[in-house]
Amino acid sequence: MAADALPEPPAKAGIAALPLGIALLILVVMTVLPGIATDAAGHADHPAAMLLFWSMSAGFVRGVGFVPLHWLPRWLFSGSASIAALLLALARLDAIGHPLINF
Repeated sequence: MAADALPEPPAKAGIAALPLGIALLILVVMTVLPGIATDAAGHADHPAAMLLFWSMSAGFVRGVGFVPLHWLPRWLFSGSASIAALLLALARLDAIGHPLINF
């Protein structure tokens, strides 16, 4: 590969409805109900908050159509990462006693 050659372009960019919807949903829920990311004693649960905000960030980045060139941010801000972080956040919230989905 020549020094001046650009890397292959990433996946097709464009609005991605599912990640953008996830990001908007998390934005609204965390604005209206910030206590969701707390433990039973009312203290902030940092792992749950980190996973929720990672999911929201990845959803916004991919949802508006931005696809980074480098593989690491491309993966961290992908639609798949947004969904994975959301599922991990839901599992964490269930583990600390804040189940959002009752089976």
